[in-house]
Amino acid sequence: MANTETATALRFEAPGPGSWELETVHFPRPMTRYWTETHPEAFKRGVRDFTRFYGMLIDTLEMQYVNGFAYKTVLPVSPQEVPQRFQRAEEVIAGKLWREQLAQWDTTAKPAAIKAHRELQAVDADALSDPALVEYVMRCAGHHAAMISQHMRYTASAVVPTGDFLAHVGDWTGLPPSELLGLMRGTAPVSAGASSELGRLIATIRQDARAQELLASQDDPGRVLQDLRAMPGEVGAAVAGYLDLVGYRLLDGFDISEPCALELPDVLLRAIRVAVANTEVETSDVDARIADVRGKVPEPHRAQFDELLGEARLTYRLRDERGVFSDVWASGLMRRAVLAGGRRLAAKGRIHEAVHLIDAGLEEMRALLSGTGGPSADELAARAQYRATHKSKQAPLALGDPPPPMPDPSGLPPGVGRVMRATGIALGHLFGSSEAKHEEHMLRGLSASRGIYEGPARQVAGPAEFNRIVQGDVLITESTTEAFNILLPLLGAIVTDSGGLLSHAAIVAREYGIPAVVGTREATVVIADGARVRVNGDTGEITVVA
Repeated sequence: MANTETATALRFEAPGPGSWELETVHFPRPMTRYWTETHPEAFKRGVRDFTRFYGMLIDTLEMQYVNGFAYKTVLPVSPQEVPQRFQRAEEVIAGKLWREQLAQWDTTAKPAAIKAHRELQAVDADALSDPALVEYVMRCAGHHAAMISQHMRYTASAVVPTGDFLAHVGDWTGLPPSELLGLMRGTAPVSAGASSELGRLIATIRQDARAQELLASQDDPGRVLQDLRAMPGEVGAAVAGYLDLVGYRLLDGFDISEPCALELPDVLLRAIRVAVANTEVETSDVDARIADVRGKVPEPHRAQFDELLGEARLTYRLRDERGVFSDVWASGLMRRAVLAGGRRLAAKGRIHEAVHLIDAGLEEMRALLSGTGGPSADELAARAQYRATHKSKQAPLALGDPPPPMPDPSGLPPGVGRVMRATGIALGHLFGSSEAKHEEHMLRGLSASRGIYEGPARQVAGPAEFNRIVQGDVLITESTTEAFNILLPLLGAIVTDSGGLLSHAAIVAREYGIPAVVGTREATVVIADGARVRVNGDTGEITVVA
């Protein structure tokens, strides 16, 4: 109650003209000062890139932060640009130009990002002089901002073909979007944590008795990972390859306030054990499901169904890849650099705890590390405490003017109307939650991933609590990002408060094939930690059974 009262006492004023909507799917908690300084301009720039590429009738989205909470608004395109946007949208549809962006991602953007990540990761920040560390922190920050823009730049290519598929096939069949999105399974390996590095790690450990013995050891998890990495030959190389790939990615969220995988070695080690132990050959009924849906499409539209499904399945992986290989990794590297500086400042008595440097703005970090000023230790501690004790549920859902009515795409020229409708449908399924009424012992949400599972509920407020997860738990959380895929092998099912059928939690659950119900609005409030629950991913219902 105290936290709610504190949040209520805060002043929430619109950060600018227009209507501002609280964004809880990606930002369920207050963000750091560094993030609120870095994110808005980089985000706006990346969104503007994709709206221009696709000929959309908006200029960009703007994100601003009020008391650390994320609010977004739409900036309309200027009237003089509308004719060019109409023409561009026709070109996009006629030429399937999302394929152009997919090729660019695969051949240029993703490899370049990975190369830059690895170069920054190779630097031993703790060994740098104070001036060199300041330069390194600034370099990581610049890279992080570029990766935020890159993440957003490829958004439309990730959602337009999927939204276009949902729009047309929904019209033809009347089938629910949850059933149609099930046809995407198997097209986004990264969403299921797959990588050549993980495959190599699993294969080598299974062939080495000493590695298996070490993996099962009950010694300190961090030490076990170090010992596995240090093993001679193929095992050590495989473990090092995997840890170098995922170790400095955030485990959830996008802000530098969230821990990286190597900061929670116990959870990471347990996930590796599950992956190595899993010898079941996965079977998928997606081909049969595709055939079933196709059979419900009227004959004259079946060739177009095949085309739409092919384009959606082709680009679907971009939804998570663009984050995993862009800002999720870059944010982890920025966090690593800041923590190196924080340890240095804490040793000098300049701040109370190394982690408190995370709550400084970028120029404040520079001043603190250079010894030229910056906020006090008490101020940084207070900022950290604020973030730890507030959630987006305590903030107003909207600020400023009432939202304008959604434009009707049916009155637009065919190309731009199709682009805008596809985008609207996809984003609706990304951010929209269920409006179904709950019952005393049953919550209702959106059926994100099929199947039924019963197990203990594990209330997790954020990545710092991931070490509480035990294999077979049902994760109850506000929302998750694509980075969480590393830990999915530990879970029996997922339930979220926020997000829709195209939220990262839904996509990851479908790829792993575990039941998921998303957008329940209040599962974290209603379901007690440790309660036994039955998650029905077919009906979107969660029942508290004990």
